[in-house]
Amino acid sequence: MNRRTILGTVAALTLATGLAGTALAQDTLKIGAVGPKTGPLAGGAEVSFWPNVQLWAHDVNAAGGIDVGGTKYMVEIIEYDDQTNPGETIKAVQRLATQDKADFVLAPYSTGLNIASAPIFQRYGYPMITHTAISDQIEDLSNKFPNMYFLLGGATGLAGGVVEVLSDMREAGEIGSTVAMVNVADAFGIELAEAARPRMAEAGFEIVYDNSYPLGTQDLSPVIKGAKAAEPDAFVAFSYPPDTFGLTEQAKIAGLAPKAFYTAVATAFPAYAGRFGAAAEGILGAGGIHADGDAFKEYAARHMEVTGQAPDFWASAPTYASFQILQMAIEGAGTTDREKVAEYIAANSFDTIIGPIDWDENNANAKYWTVGQWQGGVFKGVASTGRDGAVAAMPKTGWE
Repeated sequence: MNRRTILGTVAALTLATGLAGTALAQDTLKIGAVGPKTGPLAGGAEVSFWPNVQLWAHDVNAAGGIDVGGTKYMVEIIEYDDQTNPGETIKAVQRLATQDKADFVLAPYSTGLNIASAPIFQRYGYPMITHTAISDQIEDLSNKFPNMYFLLGGATGLAGGVVEVLSDMREAGEIGSTVAMVNVADAFGIELAEAARPRMAEAGFEIVYDNSYPLGTQDLSPVIKGAKAAEPDAFVAFSYPPDTFGLTEQAKIAGLAPKAFYTAVATAFPAYAGRFGAAAEGILGAGGIHADGDAFKEYAARHMEVTGQAPDFWASAPTYASFQILQMAIEGAGTTDREKVAEYIAANSFDTIIGPIDWDENNANAKYWTVGQWQGGVFKGVASTGRDGAVAAMPKTGWE
């Protein structure tokens, strides 16, 4: 469990120019950030989570801090690597609460790590605005942990978006009704696959290949060979970043090229298009964004300027939005009292870079992107549960 403390941008600048006394005299809020820097999910966190922690701290401090009842507080980020290990996530949050005395802790990365650490967030009263958790357990989780909020949606919504897109493509005569479906065997993949099976059956799709593989699997060629042998009209993988890349690579090698090819987390990463080039065109994936909207374009430009890398086209913006919500709730409540901040989150809507966020009775955002597609070098949203800016999906035309 490695600890790193990041002083805010303004403090760093004043230190560099010899004006440290002014910055250090300001009040400071300690903000904990826990996520993978090592382990199977490190690659995803290094795209969607950690750069947005850096960007948010920069933006807050460059603007003079968080206004709490008329007093401006700079933010100091205390980072821990949880090694993609739920036990380490729990230990890190507990350490932040008891040793580092963090005022607030940002929700961690991934479905499994959020669910595992929810009890410890609740124990210490930290509002937990999840940005990368997808689950159909939202009602149960919100009842157990009232301080837990959900931005990215549920498994049923994401799976339903996939079925919706496949149905539209079939109606257009672009694909048939057979599907090969695989999933990573962790909370995310298992829930998505379980949600997808009955919805595909209801829509008249036949799953001709259904397989799972352990998180961290290195050799995915047997999975792809099995899928190809089933000769599906569509391939659907509820995958995490390493396997999203691995499955796509193996599909190219094996010549698995249905006109509907879907992989989940990391399909929206700029590195995905960077690796596969023109072959990424037409590939479907989890999430999406209103890529042509001014709000995302402005955010993406600032993300590149501050962090030196582009955001992804799905979870990056909701991650930043979750931090915006925390800041607006602290300022709106006019206090750093965690209970009052949590109450403010539950009772209000928030205008964020992904648009307005309103909670339903289970502390969940009801409008989110479900499916995106690479079109013209940009991963554009093609299906959602109510967001504006969707474009029509198109069939994939091979791996050329």
